[in-house]
Amino acid sequence: MSADRAVLHEALERGEEEGGNIEFKERLSRSVHLADGRLESLAAQLRHRVLSGDGTATYVVGVTDDGGIAGISPDAFSESMDVLSILADEAGAHIEDVETWGVGEASSNGLVGVATVKEGTALDADDDHIVVGTAGHVDHGKSTLVGSLVTGQADNGEGGTRGFLDVQPHEVERGLSADLSYAVYGFDDDGPIHLHNPHRKSDRARVVQESDRLVSFVDTVGHEPWLRTTIRGLVGQRLDYGLLVVAADDGPTKTTREHLGILLAMELPTVVALTKTDAVSDERVLEVEREVERLLRDVERTPLPVERHGVEAAVEEISSAVVPVVQTSAVTMDGLDELDSFFQRLPKTTSEAREDFRMYIDRTYSVTGVGAVASGTVNSGSVEAGDELLVGPMADGSFREVEVRSIEMHYHRVDRAKSGRIVGIALKGVKESEIERGMVLLPADADPTPVRSFEADVMVLNHPTRIRDGYEPVVHLETVSEAVVFHPDGGQLLPGDTGHATVEFKFRPYLVEKGQRFVFREGSSKGVGTVTEIHEG
Repeated sequence: MSADRAVLHEALERGEEEGGNIEFKERLSRSVHLADGRLESLAAQLRHRVLSGDGTATYVVGVTDDGGIAGISPDAFSESMDVLSILADEAGAHIEDVETWGVGEASSNGLVGVATVKEGTALDADDDHIVVGTAGHVDHGKSTLVGSLVTGQADNGEGGTRGFLDVQPHEVERGLSADLSYAVYGFDDDGPIHLHNPHRKSDRARVVQESDRLVSFVDTVGHEPWLRTTIRGLVGQRLDYGLLVVAADDGPTKTTREHLGILLAMELPTVVALTKTDAVSDERVLEVEREVERLLRDVERTPLPVERHGVEAAVEEISSAVVPVVQTSAVTMDGLDELDSFFQRLPKTTSEAREDFRMYIDRTYSVTGVGAVASGTVNSGSVEAGDELLVGPMADGSFREVEVRSIEMHYHRVDRAKSGRIVGIALKGVKESEIERGMVLLPADADPTPVRSFEADVMVLNHPTRIRDGYEPVVHLETVSEAVVFHPDGGQLLPGDTGHATVEFKFRPYLVEKGQRFVFREGSSKGVGTVTEIHEG
């Protein structure tokens, strides 16, 4: 039985106690419970429950006053949570967590839920939060290294800690990541704040709540068939740094070079972690380190071995031109203290390019009792619960008005999210089936222009022949991954060429702006570009 179900079971057994911290509600509605005088009374009641529970109250929604299970519709439950959030805010508290389940023969018959309300306003994370994107060949230990970093636990030698990131059963079974994974840990004055039980949402929320500085990881995919997903992770997130892993028992591969090329093309400061150093001799570790150094020099980057120069030098020197290299083992935990110190001290690199809110959608899903949720990295500005936004463009180029129900960051509910945060935003006014990856969330007073074609300066990194007019690669821009048609100036581009092209989306419009960088790919062909002009309509 889950913790929330246990609370519900205990509450139903003993009923509401005078002076207790458990409250039963069948439903809460705006028209009734936020009416004049009622709001103040209910907020005072909530405050009393919170104080009675030493800072925590439990609201059981979808049950009668005497504890009988009633069940309410998803829409009624969603409105109840909106009202409860307003009452909590009025009482100087916030909703920490919500769990729902269906009742009756079918879950659609009704919902019962447990909301945990805690004293104090929800976290408004500070600016000391960096986002790191991982890259590297399959089975080189990206997820395992990140799993050991965020938990502080040594791996069992078989990739056990990687299970703390992969959420799909088939990924765990096969030992291969097939989509982006996310992880977080933090720091306070005493050092790292690790996840104790990464499979519990509440534990991730605890890390977010207790940390003075946060490090979020966007863990990408190393297997060649999912290169598109890797590019999405490196291009579509607002990353501060790249973490490229190279296994000491294998060394740099074609995929290593490809991922490094993408990191450098996006001008992302990067650190290289040599993994699995416990599996080979010291001589082999040094041999692979020299191979990595040669690879970096080949692309006109300066390697900085942390073993020789120290963490302080690595923090001071890391840039688009200088790449620290650190030796690590998730099994022996060698090098992880250095990475902890490194990530704790690294400055944030992304800066505000604009003041207004913008978030390109990376994932969408539906939560029972909440509705449509769009997740991604906030590109600029900030967003608050209750804000009115636009989402789009839709296939016809239109934008839809929506309202922010709530915001979560690594399962911790927040009142506000700033630029650089990886968040899930629950939206009112749109169905999950109507939104998709590549769309964008904007302020309601924005006047966005859907773009079907744009001009770009491009560089061809790799192509077996020449690129001719009508070339059809996939463009990765922010979270957009869409087939396009290239029209190069002069009719063609050769491998290694830098030139200009008109780029047309094949199927639908997106929000594109001057100055945005992108990666294009088709088969073994790859290149990068920068938007120079957009065509309206």
